Amino acid sequence: MLELKPLRMKQCSWLYLLVFSLLFSSCITNKDVVYLQDKGTKTDGTTQISALAKPYRLQVNDILSIDVKALDKELVEIFNPTSKEIGNTPEALYFTGFTVDLHGNIEFPILGEINVLGYTVKEVEKKVEKLLLLKYFKETAQIFVTVKLAGLKYTTLGEISNRGTRVLYQDRVNILEAIANAGDIRDTGDRKDVLILRQYPEGQKIHHIDLTDYAALKSEFFYIKPNDIIMVKPLKRKALGAGQTAVQSITAVASIFSVLVSTFFLVRNL
Repeated sequence: MLELKPLRMKQCSWLYLLVFSLLFSSCITNKDVVYLQDKGTKTDGTTQISALAKPYRLQVNDILSIDVKALDKELVEIFNPTSKEIGNTPEALYFTGFTVDLHGNIEFPILGEINVLGYTVKEVEKKVEKLLLLKYFKETAQIFVTVKLAGLKYTTLGEISNRGTRVLYQDRVNILEAIANAGDIRDTGDRKDVLILRQYPEGQKIHHIDLTDYAALKSEFFYIKPNDIIMVKPLKRKALGAGQTAVQSITAVASIFSVLVSTFFLVRNL
């Protein structure tokens, strides 16, 4: 029995080491949850970032809101769906807006099919205005064409408080605004590797962005685009079932320690 004592003491030492390792490694720290930290990318107390958002170019399934105005309202009535009176909700715009089809075209009254794939909304404004003056109005007609995206739609998945699809009626939205609008990332979410699934004419691509680093402000993916899917993975700590705070970690470790000690003494008495 005396020969087993050193072995048991060694086992206890390993047990204590395991417990304290779990305690100090399982907590979620400030570095995991604080956005835009200085990781050597900031040189002084002020950070000036040039806007990197490029004009959005239209994709298949985008919905456009097109409004044509003129001094004579009756002349442009045919171009403006009367159901717009019910508002600019996503549901209303789905029926009254102009959807970009699989060939990159929209079906516009009188003018027929207009290809808008790859155009910016400003370019579509000029194109529609030019076609209206060419085919319907006299060149002296004073018309004004406004083209806007029918809301910026995006989807959030994973470790975000409110998952699902949302629509924001803004021309530009950055990823922090989009995440805040969805209730923010949970403490168990991995802010260091947020995934963005983005649609392109040739297909979809997945991009990565570290939201805990100031460098994210300079990323070309800092501003979201219509139909983006933002995915937040869980931290490895959550996957292991560790606590989010020190108290939770201590409780979890204490439970594990209690089971291990009970098992140890049970085996010892056999």
